[in-house]
Amino acid sequence: MRLYLPATLDDLALAADGAVTLTPRVAHAVTPELRAALPDEDEEGLEFSAHLAAADDSLALLAVAPAAPQLRLVVTVDVPAGAVREGTATDAGPSAVELVEPVGRDAIVCVHVDEPALRDDVRAALAGDEAAAERVAEADLLWYDVAELAELPR
Repeated sequence: MRLYLPATLDDLALAADGAVTLTPRVAHAVTPELRAALPDEDEEGLEFSAHLAAADDSLALLAVAPAAPQLRLVVTVDVPAGAVREGTATDAGPSAVELVEPVGRDAIVCVHVDEPALRDDVRAALAGDEAAAERVAEADLLWYDVAELAELPR
């Protein structure tokens, strides 16, 4: 099952051996609830919607992790269906699911992160600046292959 995990760059810190373990958390996916909420969207549109929800949740994670680099991060993973519990995170939107097992680097498909130039807007958005929050919401995240994890901006 494809999931979009909201994260911080500190969550994705590489161990000395290159290992990564992401802990259980609320994630986003194309769920039956999302399909019902967006009946006119195609599969790509549904995936993008789930991805955007994860980016919003990443911003919320940054609000409680001020020491983390202030860039949103979405980690795309493929996990077995048994690693996911649907219908338990309903307050987090129609794409919300619960990742109930840790996932390692081998499950990561790619990551998306804000470009470093957006850092000041992320900080301002977290401080309540509505114009900055709009700029952050409209900004596209940059795509990185799993082989590029060590090269992510911090």
